[in-house]
Amino acid sequence: MTDAFRIMKPGPYTTVQDAGRYGFQQFGIPPTGVLDQFAYRAANILIGNPEHAAVLETTVIGPQLEILSTTDIAVTGAEAPITLNTEPQRGWSTFRARPGDILNIGPVKNGCRCYVAVTGGIDVPLVMGSRSCYVAARIGGYEGRLLAKGDVLKRLEGRLLSQMRQVPEQAIPVYSPDINLRAVPGPQNDFFDEGMELFYRSGFTVSINANRMGYRLEGPQILQKNEMPKSIISEPSLPGGVQVPPDGQPIILLVEQTVGGYTKIATVISADLPLVAQAKPGDQIRFVKVDLADAYAAARYEEDNLRNLLFRAD
Repeated sequence: MTDAFRIMKPGPYTTVQDAGRYGFQQFGIPPTGVLDQFAYRAANILIGNPEHAAVLETTVIGPQLEILSTTDIAVTGAEAPITLNTEPQRGWSTFRARPGDILNIGPVKNGCRCYVAVTGGIDVPLVMGSRSCYVAARIGGYEGRLLAKGDVLKRLEGRLLSQMRQVPEQAIPVYSPDINLRAVPGPQNDFFDEGMELFYRSGFTVSINANRMGYRLEGPQILQKNEMPKSIISEPSLPGGVQVPPDGQPIILLVEQTVGGYTKIATVISADLPLVAQAKPGDQIRFVKVDLADAYAAARYEEDNLRNLLFRAD
């Protein structure tokens, strides 16, 4: 392992994350991991890392880092100003940094979260098979917490690139404040009648209560059938489930949930979860009704995009 960088300014919510921690929900440990799987995997593909390598996930404002060893870096996800020693760098591309260089990622312009990959991947202890940080339980990541000024992170060994790479412009996601999310009805769609119609034809606003656990939305009240109970027997929660609590304001569940007892009116398809990850309070969301065949087709399309990213030398 090699020292990778020192945190000079951490940003408001910067953590170490990887593909996630699976198989422990029955013990109250959620999957955690990155919120935007597409941007995360693309960053590692650019660098030439294994796709499960650990990265930094930043929120709204990125960190300032002092580079401690020669490494290639890729920053994907939200559009934000990126500088290396005051020289602007492109997002969704690689660049080489050397000891003493200063990397700065500023406030986002579009989107919400950036992903910072380095050669070899960030090296923190594996906890239950993952390097992801679960802040609420203080496990994983760097000492189970948000990064702070003065922290020194290491990286695993990896091979530097023979030439720099970038994702073609047409393959870079566009993050808009007006978001359409494809969602399959259910699993408790039978609890709703007029509420289901209202859910799919209405717009909702992302509230300030939007985090890695889930995004609470504000909009028209989605009501269940009168004869139905307001909750169900608690069952496992999965990212993308859209809960409707008694107040009728939907919540899109994300990666830091285990079980829940509210009815789920719909499920956002996996291919659109990165759009949720990149949404900010005040953004507008509409749900588009699709079926399982559409969801599978979208997942295959996203996987093809990742597998067929065409890079070109800078």
